[in-house]
Amino acid sequence: MRVRKNIATSDEGFLFNPTTGDSFSTNSIGAEIILLMKKDIPMSEVVETICGKYDVDEALFERDLEEFSMQLKGYSILE
Repeated sequence: MRVRKNIATSDEGFLFNPTTGDSFSTNSIGAEIILLMKKDIPMSEVVETICGKYDVDEALFERDLEEFSMQLKGYSILE
């Protein structure tokens, strides 16, 4: 999954969709995930990076990442 090219993001987790005029904010881990997605890093590497850095259960994180991705897609943040 990729973040749409026109989505403005900040390191602090603020997102702006200029097409819809909507803005969103996320926590620091959400912001880190979005920045990894913007770099077109495969989801498997996103999982590996976040699980390694924060020592979280991989299966639990994969479920959370799937839910987070579905929310982003619903808000037209992801392609």
